Amino acid sequence: MLNKVILIGRLTRDPELRYTSQGTAVCNFALAVERDYKNSNGERDVDFIDVTVWRKQAETCANHLGKGRLVAVEGRMQIDTWKDDNGTNRKSPKVVARDVSFLDWPNDKQGNSGNNNQKKEEIDVPF
Repeated sequence: MLNKVILIGRLTRDPELRYTSQGTAVCNFALAVERDYKNSNGERDVDFIDVTVWRKQAETCANHLGKGRLVAVEGRMQIDTWKDDNGTNRKSPKVVARDVSFLDWPNDKQGNSGNNNQKKEEIDVPF
């Protein structure tokens, strides 16, 4: 049997980092992922997918990711089941990440990306 999910999308909100009672880090965020086809209006529909990351990688995501960042997530699908206040069974799908890859660079305070595409000052060097 195989349960493997690979997604590329942008975070819809800043990650939320928590710790279990045993001290294990867990980070939650949601990804906006475009579908690979266009609808009748010529636009791509978007799915919003909840992602959970555990342990050291959870702390790394919480410390370095933010709303709008582009990431690739590889993991497994999990369906959480619970009863709501009315006693109705509810299900909620999410991806439990095994690996999160950062696909872009964060913006610094001046609005320049951190990928060294900043303007370089030219100076005259006498020969």
